[in-house]
Amino acid sequence: MAEENFFERVYAVARQIPYGKVTSYGAIAKALGTARSARMVGWAMNACHNMDDVPAHRVVNRKGLLTGKHHFDGTNLMQQLLENEGIEVIDNQIIDLEKHFWEPEVDF
Repeated sequence: MAEENFFERVYAVARQIPYGKVTSYGAIAKALGTARSARMVGWAMNACHNMDDVPAHRVVNRKGLLTGKHHFDGTNLMQQLLENEGIEVIDNQIIDLEKHFWEPEVDF
């Protein structure tokens, strides 16, 4: 199925996000050559909640909002995971996003 192949490609990029960094759904889509498929990247991240090797907590929206946080167990697990990596989060938004942003098309 083409969707499964796309999801695996998304996971391959997500696995490369460095500790202490985040990227966006759109940046992953762009890196895969499918710039208009940020929503599909979001679906892929939602589908990987049982995959321990995919750091889904490091994928946020383009403004640095933790839009996927409701897919994590516990109320603030996504935020806690990011804060454990030294990323400050206030009101579900990453502070100083530019400092923590990883651009997969450049580094992947």
